[in-house]
Amino acid sequence: MRKHFERAGRLVSYLEAESPAAPRRGTLVLVHAFPLSAEMWEPQLAAPPAGWRVVAPDLAGFGRSFPVPASATFEDDARDVVALLDHLGETQAAIGGLSMGGYVAFALLRVAPERVRALVLADTRPDADSAEARRSRQAMLSTLDRDGVETIVEGMLPRLLGATTLDTRPDVVARVREIGRRQPADGVRAAIHRLMGRPDSTPLLPALRCPALVVAGAEDAITGPDLARRMQGEIPGARLVLLESAGHLSNLEQPGAFNAALGEFLG
Repeated sequence: MRKHFERAGRLVSYLEAESPAAPRRGTLVLVHAFPLSAEMWEPQLAAPPAGWRVVAPDLAGFGRSFPVPASATFEDDARDVVALLDHLGETQAAIGGLSMGGYVAFALLRVAPERVRALVLADTRPDADSAEARRSRQAMLSTLDRDGVETIVEGMLPRLLGATTLDTRPDVVARVREIGRRQPADGVRAAIHRLMGRPDSTPLLPALRCPALVVAGAEDAITGPDLARRMQGEIPGARLVLLESAGHLSNLEQPGAFNAALGEFLG
């Protein structure tokens, strides 16, 4: 079910679903990847872990959350998540982020660590952009201004999805393309600037004291299993799950295995 609330004159939109199992054990907030929206979490919203409410917000500038704050940072997105928790009446929640969503999760650990009950880091990385990555994002900005969001999405598809998905799951390819192409250029542009300007979150990892799960697609060409293993090694007590036949959008490519990992972790 789609819902929304207002924060500082902006609309924050989110999707919500709840397991029929009672009593409620907690709330899981899932934060989406670039350049998508909360709709990428449909497989998880369709099968919430037993006893859990699942909430997936559209980050500012994506989906139906507008307008984008001037000079927005991932800390601003994190404060939107805090406002969402307040709106839901939740003191704490399990926070899951995939790729860009992981950057928001790291920002939340800086802004309001006491609100994080547990952490799921999927196909993401803690470090800041390298000089090469920033050059690539500058080129992406030029492509966006010249050719539009559709060209950005098409260029990213071969890296967002694993080889198995690209070869055998045309439905997933079509769904990612559909969600990405619907995102407004202003939102995509603002997010690219947030990506380029994010700080290094690696120092946060050894200090984490909440339960943590690291998930990675075995075919992820952007972050990948080696980076996931290193991240797990730096987080005290973290679990690691590698999903076979999945790329960067592992929750969409192998939803059954992803949901099983979530359910076991949250159980």
